[in-house]
Formats: sequence, C-alpha cells, structure tokens
Amino acid sequence: MVLENKLGITDEILLAREEERITKEKAIALWDNGLFDSFPVGTYKGLAMIHRALFEDIYAFAGEKRTVNLAKGNFRFAPVLYLDAALSGISAMKEDTFDQIIEKYVEMNIAHPFREGNGRATRIWLDLILKKHLGMVIDWQMVDKTEYLLAMERSPIRDLEIKYLLKNALTDRITDRLVFMKGIDASYSYEGYTAYAAEELSVSKE
Repeated sequence: MVLENKLGITDEILLAREEERITKEKAIALWDNGLFDSFPVGTYKGLAMIHRALFEDIYAFAGEKRTVNLAKGNFRFAPVLYLDAALSGISAMKEDTFDQIIEKYVEMNIAHPFREGNGRATRIWLDLILKKHLGMVIDWQMVDKTEYLLAMERSPIRDLEIKYLLKNALTDRITDRLVFMKGIDASYSYEGYTAYAAEELSVSKE
C-alpha cells in the first residue's frame, strides 16, 4: 500500500525515489545552513523537528507521532497506547557516555514514533547526541548494512553488538561535509534507498 502523500504519487517505486531525492536535499540544506545544531538534542522534540524538516514536503504526518501500531517481521514496536509514556522516558534517559547514548538510541528505535522515516531521522538524532557529548559522530559508510540490521534487530534483547559496531565507526570529523553526505547515503541504503548520491544532489543544487 502506498502511503498518502502530498505529491499525489500512487506508484510505490516512484514515491520512494522522490522521497529519497527530496529528503536528501533537505538534509544537505539543513547541514549547510547549520540548522541541525539548532534542534534540541536527545529528546523526542528534537527528533520530531528533524523528521518534520526532512519529510514535511512529502507527508502530512511529518514530525507527528503515529496513530497506528507498527511491526517489522515478528517484532512489534511500542504500542500507540503507551507511546507518549515511552517517548517521555526516552527523552529523560542519560546520555553522558557512549553506552548510555546507544542505549537511548535503541529505545528510540523500539518506540518508532513515526509512520515512516524513523531510521533515517533517528540516525541523524543519534549523531547530534554523540556530537554534543563526545565530540564524535558515526561514520555510517564504515557500518556494514547487514551487520547493522542484524545488530539492531537483536538490540532490544542484547545491545552489545550494536554498541561494538557503532563504537568502531566513530570519527571526530564532525565538521566534515563529505563525511556527513557519505553517511546520509549509507544511512539511506539500510532502508533500500540508493537511487541518488547526496554529493551529486549537492552539486546539482549549487
């Protein structure tokens, strides 16, 4: 089923391509204008602002909590009935150490607050937390897609794998635009979005 969208697109493949192009262009503009640094860090409010900024031209629900229950495979994300309480709890979690930050990230993934676009928005949210508290970000192009997806799938029960995987991909190149753009491409590839390279979109906009 194709999600209702502002573009009026009814073809799933075409919608995916346009969603990738538009949101990558949005991410680049947010980076170039320094707007990511203006968002609250480590809270649902900040994540909602990221999500809205990326998806507002595509979905009416951009930045809004989902109103339906969601599942992926056999895993069910936080029920809508308990979503508000879960998000408040996650926002209050400590984020002083790498382990605490990844634990917070895992819990936000379980909450899965939006109808679409959770992974892409939440990985940016994670990098902003790491940047603020550790002066580091994830170099996502160093994180293998299969290993990442398997580690995230197991993270609600055992988070050691995702901690190990992400810790080994940390970089202090927090102001490197190319690291950001390559990271956006890698992050999107985890969800199957590979039609556009952020660097090429950046050049085409200049």
